[in-house]
Amino acid sequence: MARRMPSQLNMLLAVDKPVGCTSHDVVSQCRRALHERRVGHAGTLDPMASGVMVVGVGQATRLLGMLTLDTKSYVADISFGAETNTDDAEGEAVRTVAVANELRDPAYAREHLAAMLGPQMQVPPAFSAISVNGVRAYKSAREGNAVDLPPRPVEVYAADLIAVGGEGDTCVWTVAFSVSKGTYIRALARDLGRACESAAHISALRRTASGVVSIGACHAVEELSPESAAGFALDPIAALGATRVDLPGNLADDLLCGRRIPVERALADFDALKAPFALVLDGGLKALARIEGGRFVMEHVFPQAIGGVR
Repeated sequence: MARRMPSQLNMLLAVDKPVGCTSHDVVSQCRRALHERRVGHAGTLDPMASGVMVVGVGQATRLLGMLTLDTKSYVADISFGAETNTDDAEGEAVRTVAVANELRDPAYAREHLAAMLGPQMQVPPAFSAISVNGVRAYKSAREGNAVDLPPRPVEVYAADLIAVGGEGDTCVWTVAFSVSKGTYIRALARDLGRACESAAHISALRRTASGVVSIGACHAVEELSPESAAGFALDPIAALGATRVDLPGNLADDLLCGRRIPVERALADFDALKAPFALVLDGGLKALARIEGGRFVMEHVFPQAIGGVR
């Protein structure tokens, strides 16, 4: 079996996912553009959605499951008049309701959006990637099978009306949402339509932030190259919510071998109560550790340093 060559790029990268492609498609595009095989992503986006998508390259793929991307922000167009089987514009209408005049009233819209705030139990869309008995829900739904997904706890932190639009028989609310990880905006639109005694679905969706990563930090996928990627590398320590600990260069061998390193060997003061600890050598993230018995105990060691540390 051929041995995997070390990655030339090791970083977390934010890209602006275009409409019309899957998250897997974006990973494939990044592999080609960066000439790196080891690429993964955190936080799936539906094909019809665009916006912030965090990608791991090289050693940074090991960080994807640890990222503190707990809060997501979106701008959504919610179209009233029809509920679809996918809860978005790509699905088939399963229920239609004439658009009532009150839906065009911004005050009415704000009242109903305010009622959505706070912790709640949400039933995910039938067309979702949730596994039921080892089968993705969307696969069962596409085969015409009934999908019964249990409700899950989510929280809506903000639901701010941007505009009420639409002409004739259409009515569209443009809303800025801030929600907890795992919240389906499609399901919020579905439930909002029902709460308004109408029917609704998502007709456009853009993720504007994922945790500390905002849309302004994103690289356009179609313009990505090994040279341009470095300028968009995310600080992995900030993305992890970790505590930075700088170590002297003479500890490199000890760190790479996973040896325990005395805490007093660190070059700077830090909050010893806030884990995980990101061990930095020569400006790159080399390990994540915990403190035990006055020593750093390695939990993850990165043979090639992860870049982007600020």
